[in-house]
Amino acid sequence: MTMTKTILLVEDDAINRKLVRIVLGDKKRYRILEATSAGEALEQLGRIKPDLLLLDIRLDHGSGLDVISAVRNDRCFDDVPVVAITAEAMKGDEKRFLAAGFDGYLSKPVDTRRLQEVVERFINAGRKAAYV
Repeated sequence: MTMTKTILLVEDDAINRKLVRIVLGDKKRYRILEATSAGEALEQLGRIKPDLLLLDIRLDHGSGLDVISAVRNDRCFDDVPVVAITAEAMKGDEKRFLAAGFDGYLSKPVDTRRLQEVVERFINAGRKAAYV
């Protein structure tokens, strides 16, 4: 039997949170926790260690870049993959986010099939998952 994997979704937009829940939530092996701000995400990360962090860049209160910086500076999270989910899709943005410490990148609007593929890859292989 497979253990339930925990995903922390940091997204301030309710519709985007609902989309992720619909796409991933029907799979009983995921427990999806939510945060709507950088502060709330950091607070939750003080209590739990997720198997995967899905992180929006532009949040109403704070930035996903603040969260990734804190995560990558805490050795406790060395093995936790972090995927950016963002509307920032200009040339060079993906490279910039990967350089900031993200392990993967999904642009909005999110392609639901791609979301499933990326989540599966990182949930199964952790940070060792090759970014394609």
